[in-house]
Amino acid sequence: DAGGEGDAATDERIPRMILGTGIDIIEVERIRESYGKFGDRFLNRILQPGEIEYCLGHTDPAPHLAARFAAKEAVSKAFGTGIGNQFGWHDAEVGKEKTGKPFVILHAKGKVLMEEKEGKEVQLSLSHTKVHAVAMALLVG
Repeated sequence: DAGGEGDAATDERIPRMILGTGIDIIEVERIRESYGKFGDRFLNRILQPGEIEYCLGHTDPAPHLAARFAAKEAVSKAFGTGIGNQFGWHDAEVGKEKTGKPFVILHAKGKVLMEEKEGKEVQLSLSHTKVHAVAMALLVG
């Protein structure tokens, strides 16, 4: 083997493909109202415990809640399913690196879809203002 051995998943010589894209935008006020009306019931339906802790750690959690809502919608669109029977709110979790870069942790049906689509990772970008939150997801193979 003249080229040496390398892990195919991390070998930068192997081309990667975009298998799916997803984007979502939401009004922060819509999420603020849902949280105000339904409280923990709303949070537990949409978010994983670590996401709840992160968002509630901010003075104004609404923009952060909205960004995670949009992220899950964007990830579901990248898989081509939307939120529903094939992919639910708890099938993806948004984490945050020390640098601030968001990342996706897949659970249950999310892991199954990743395997079915032969994906390697989901890239995620989030942004929010006081008015809107937006997320873009790329399913990379």
